[in-house]
Amino acid sequence: MPKFRSGGNRRSRFLATVTLAALACVPVRAQDKPPTAREIVKAIQDHVGIPWMTQTVDTFKGGNPDTPVTGIAVTMMATLDVLQRAAANHQNLVITHEPTFYSHQDNPEGMDESDSVWAAKRAFIEQHNLVVWRFHDHWHRMHPDGILAGMVHALGWEKYQHTDDPHIFTLPETTVSKLAAEVAKQLGAPSLRVVGNPEMKVTKVGLSPGAAGFVRETHALERDDVELLLVGETREWETVEYVADAATEGKRKALIIISHIPSEQAGMEECARWLKTFITNTPIEFVPAKQPFWLPK
Repeated sequence: MPKFRSGGNRRSRFLATVTLAALACVPVRAQDKPPTAREIVKAIQDHVGIPWMTQTVDTFKGGNPDTPVTGIAVTMMATLDVLQRAAANHQNLVITHEPTFYSHQDNPEGMDESDSVWAAKRAFIEQHNLVVWRFHDHWHRMHPDGILAGMVHALGWEKYQHTDDPHIFTLPETTVSKLAAEVAKQLGAPSLRVVGNPEMKVTKVGLSPGAAGFVRETHALERDDVELLLVGETREWETVEYVADAATEGKRKALIIISHIPSEQAGMEECARWLKTFITNTPIEFVPAKQPFWLPK
């Protein structure tokens, strides 16, 4: 809608009367149409502050990009549960950090699209006119890394973070066991697992959310300034076995496996906050993905 200045020319009551009469003859414009999913993504691309890559997983995964957006659900992972909650809340654009269809490229190897689970999820997206778009590569490559920034904030570790390497922290001295309990509480990760001596004292900590892989994880553990590494998930016959051997050899090394969703969840909550700074005409809500693991009582 056009904006009119208040307190115009008050020198003449006649001019004011004429102005009001003229305005009364101007038809009122209809409300602006809601932006499409494609337009929302274009706004994100304009605000990331880095060149948009041509080879990226940050693409539409389901639905029609030209669908008008009634609401945005920002999530760590577009699970069926998240999609159901988004649809119930009239949030038809789901921005997810991780894949929707079970592989990094959303095209799981060895699985046909007729698979009943895959087909049912795709059908739900279509039947409810949802649009799913992934925001992974560029959110990680922003300065600072959006996932890391959200996780550091959730842990309350900003004052312990190294300026030369934001993945490294020097904490007040604690034990592996106590740190694991604190992380589990702060991140809502009750199924967290630990490798190494629970009574080992630790101050030098590395944080690697998500699934960085064996090479990056072991290179971090080789560092003198990393006694303990927190990861989202890792293969048990790779990094887990490496740390178990290191502990058996008497090395001061330990590993905390947070689980993937809670290791990056706060980073997408941070994303929702960031989106609200420039997308002001569409409701935005962070929709947490549920931790899939549970412990027997």
